[in-house]
Amino acid sequence: MGAPASLVALLQPWADLYSNSKVVSSSVMFVHLGGLLLGGGGAVAADRDTIRNIRTSEAEQSCHLADLRVIHRIVLAGLVVTFLSGLLMLAADIETLLGLTVFWVKMALIVILLANGTIMTRVERTVRPGSPANWARLRAVSAISLFLWFAIVLVSTFLAAA
Repeated sequence: MGAPASLVALLQPWADLYSNSKVVSSSVMFVHLGGLLLGGGGAVAADRDTIRNIRTSEAEQSCHLADLRVIHRIVLAGLVVTFLSGLLMLAADIETLLGLTVFWVKMALIVILLANGTIMTRVERTVRPGSPANWARLRAVSAISLFLWFAIVLVSTFLAAA
């Protein structure tokens, strides 16, 4: 599936600037990777702590649940930055990227990650310190989150090589 010619023509000035300026392309890539580091790094650390906290005291679990609310705002900020810079990279080579299966696999993984994040937020609201069943559900969505973050990075390396 290629991009419509009119869209390619509309984005051509940006594509030319992006491909002819190492400063512009490197800056956009830095912002993209920085957003990924902020969002993904926070998510991976939080997911690891969530998985670990199933066996901690109620006080530690309560503290972790409070921390998750703050961490998720940081993760969301990182995702927004990554999304916006990703749009700039897409606009720079829309004709090529829309035709790549690996691009669509990455987009699907991102949609699944966002859906999992929504589920995680809902599950977090039901979790109470010392409630093993609810912690087990939160642990499961955290494990899925970990898998998805790493899968997205893996697919991104194939996309960068394409």
